[in-house]
Amino acid sequence: MLQSVAVPTGVGKSYVACALAQAAIRTGHAAYYVRAPRLADDLAVGRADGRYGRLLAHLARCELVVLDDFLLTPATVEACRDLLEVIEDRAQRRSTMVVSQLPVDSWHPAMADPTVGEAILDRLLQASHRITLTGPSMRRRDPEPEPDIGGDA
Repeated sequence: MLQSVAVPTGVGKSYVACALAQAAIRTGHAAYYVRAPRLADDLAVGRADGRYGRLLAHLARCELVVLDDFLLTPATVEACRDLLEVIEDRAQRRSTMVVSQLPVDSWHPAMADPTVGEAILDRLLQASHRITLTGPSMRRRDPEPEPDIGGDA
């Protein structure tokens, strides 16, 4: 039985993803970082104002797309369809990094359209590598005291 454990906030998921994207850029590859909720909003607005095709083409051209905060909130039917378009354009052609607080076995139930959700997961997971981060939050709750510089007052 696969145990589903949520990845805690603040452990450095976005930090590691951005570091990997930066490494890709430094070696000459194009990378694009976007939070999944913002991507869903941008695609919805793009559909309304005529930029939808251009947005999809831009995402298809990038060698690495980092989707952060993936399924932080459940995906609507429209968001699932848009995400499938993005993933389909990239599947087996370009790299897509998905950063999520949800464990992979919780992704399918977080998508409003089960059929489209299955298609998304099939394409994303077929040749994937998974990294699970654990540990304390990188965001300190209690700031450390400032060091005494040793000046005479």
